[in-house]
Amino acid sequence: MFDIRATFSKVDRRLMAVILIAVLFLCLWVASTAFSKYIVFIITLIGVYIVASASLNLTNGYTGLFSLGHAGFMAVGAYTSALLTFPVKGREIFVIPKLPMFLGGPEAAWPFLPALVMGGVFAAILAAVVGLPVLRLRGHYLSVASLGLMVLVTALAMNLRNLTRGSIGINSIPTYTNIWWAYGCAVVTVYVVWRVVNSSFGRAMKAIREDEIAARVQGINPLKYKLLAFTIGAFFAGIAGGLYAHISGAIRPYAFSFNLTFQIVIMVVLGGQGTISGPIVGTVLVTVLRYVLKPLEEALGVYGLVELIYALLLIITMLRKPEGIMGRKSGGPRGGRWVGSLGGKKS
Repeated sequence: MFDIRATFSKVDRRLMAVILIAVLFLCLWVASTAFSKYIVFIITLIGVYIVASASLNLTNGYTGLFSLGHAGFMAVGAYTSALLTFPVKGREIFVIPKLPMFLGGPEAAWPFLPALVMGGVFAAILAAVVGLPVLRLRGHYLSVASLGLMVLVTALAMNLRNLTRGSIGINSIPTYTNIWWAYGCAVVTVYVVWRVVNSSFGRAMKAIREDEIAARVQGINPLKYKLLAFTIGAFFAGIAGGLYAHISGAIRPYAFSFNLTFQIVIMVVLGGQGTISGPIVGTVLVTVLRYVLKPLEEALGVYGLVELIYALLLIITMLRKPEGIMGRKSGGPRGGRWVGSLGGKKS
């Protein structure tokens, strides 16, 4: 029978989403015209990190895994996108004289969007290959294995000097990433995560998160859905890495190591794992805090102050509100409309 209330509910959710996106881009337009380049850079960087944290949330928040390899996938996307878009003249003269043909060869420079997508595809392929053996592990064994993947990718970037220039890194990367590219990709990422979570795949992922044995009894293949979440998350991590490369203008292997990994994990945990809005709130909080406290850190000469405050925030969150800022306790009252109506609540 035709359900009028369900139909209107869907229309209301879509209308609300369209209004929120319109308001977002209106605010971005105002920010891009009213604020300084430095503030616009920080706002753009927040958009890049939203792509990374929202994609990690699909794996860690909705599937119940605890992956620490996200920075490795970002590195793959960053180097792929940078190599494909690097100016041909600069590529031939002083940067990458031995670029292989499958990355464009010596006489081709890709447009930004195809290069960005290709970075995501390469990261997803790596996730699919590595995920088959790694995702059979559980708990801290999986965390250590995924962390090892990040270390392996960083080591390869250090040693493949003909391709990555080793520890010197790649400089003079075209700065294509702007506020529109960053938040356009962020909106697409959040939308894809929302659609996946509210599909049959998403329900299977949440079933695995809650009780893998019970999910298996119900006919769900845990490895299949874990691999799907891992691969989709890696694809968008590659996109985030490409955006990062084209906003910073230079990349080096150490930029995708432990600091970046744990920064993204903190964003997800603080904001609320297993919610749509949680990673967004966590990303804004962590990034703004870093740039607000940076002058204080330099003035006091206490380097590492920001990381210390991150650690304290994480400890306080885990002790006082382990479900995160936007999360809710299991069995508690229904979360806010943004959390609940868009499928972001834990269930």
